Amino acid sequence: MYKPRLFDVDDPSTLTAFMREQSFALLVTNVDGVPFATHVPLLLDGEAENGRLLGHLAKANGQWQGFDGETEALVMFWGPHAYISPNWYESEKMVPTWNYVTVHAYGKPKVLSEPAQAEDVLKRLTDTYENDATGNWSMDVLPEDFVEKQIKGIVAFEIPLDRVEGKFKLSQNRKREDRLGAIQGLRNSGDAEATEVARLMEDILPDDD
Repeated sequence: MYKPRLFDVDDPSTLTAFMREQSFALLVTNVDGVPFATHVPLLLDGEAENGRLLGHLAKANGQWQGFDGETEALVMFWGPHAYISPNWYESEKMVPTWNYVTVHAYGKPKVLSEPAQAEDVLKRLTDTYENDATGNWSMDVLPEDFVEKQIKGIVAFEIPLDRVEGKFKLSQNRKREDRLGAIQGLRNSGDAEATEVARLMEDILPDDD
């Protein structure tokens, strides 16, 4: 990933938190010589610098057949993003840009072939996303034979992480007044995602000299 120095994020705790918060990711591998991608929720087990990603695919999705534990895959996590208008800057002769936050993780996927492993992945994913608002549903309410049948239709996998890269492009290359103008412009847009980008920009805003 292209990462200018000002946008580069390598703090393990920041990367770990981001991957957990933005866990619906894009898994990209090579299938028959061409890129192939699947949108899939992934659970970070451990920390970004030494952990693994857990997930599952439908067995009918042939992408898993390349999960040999030797071939590298790319997993892309992304957060809020928004267009930045030059009209929001104090400085003149500026051009539009796009602010965004993303993390790319690399590793070699391998299949978890035991049914018990697949069931564990499903339970851990479910427990992660269930909460009081959803009623805290649990797989434990399902009959065992039903669960066994469902597991036969999926392929669970893990991706031990080899490296993780973060890029938070939030106008760090602009002077404070321009950043403040962009933050206000984003908030005035009324768009929820733009407002979140404004919050992230404000969090890293340098102190006024």
